[in-house]
Amino acid sequence: MSMRFRIGQGTDIHRLVEGRKLILAGVEIPWEKGLLGHSDADVVCHAVSNALLGAIGEGDIGRHFPDSDQRYKGVSSIELLRVVMGLVKEKGFCVGNADLTVLAERPKLGPYREQMRTNLAEVLEVSPDAVNIKATTGEKMGFVGREEGMMAEAVVLLESTK
Repeated sequence: MSMRFRIGQGTDIHRLVEGRKLILAGVEIPWEKGLLGHSDADVVCHAVSNALLGAIGEGDIGRHFPDSDQRYKGVSSIELLRVVMGLVKEKGFCVGNADLTVLAERPKLGPYREQMRTNLAEVLEVSPDAVNIKATTGEKMGFVGREEGMMAEAVVLLESTK
């Protein structure tokens, strides 16, 4: 029995360090710190990828793009998201909408939100109004509040194309 709709939830966390670019949803954001990871460490794309993979029952990005594989060293996470979307389509689904929350004390993401939304909409093959990006701080508490890391959470709705 196939399901007409599927929901997926994804989360990703990366440590903030000096000497790395900050890339979120494929947008380079000027700041003194960036996210540490094997790829470009784009927590937004990673959370969306994990949500999509969860919705189609295909594990997580670590299974598909392991950090032990040098092919993914420094790779653009927006490109990994394109690969994941290929799997979504192979399984007979399309994206209905995506809702994301980015947890970051700084920098302010408002000036970059529309470009982030546009980038994700293009890869997810939906209109920008089907992608929502929210941001919140840690109110100076925890690893987010101390600016030790960033986190993103995503929820996606898939609809069967069959």
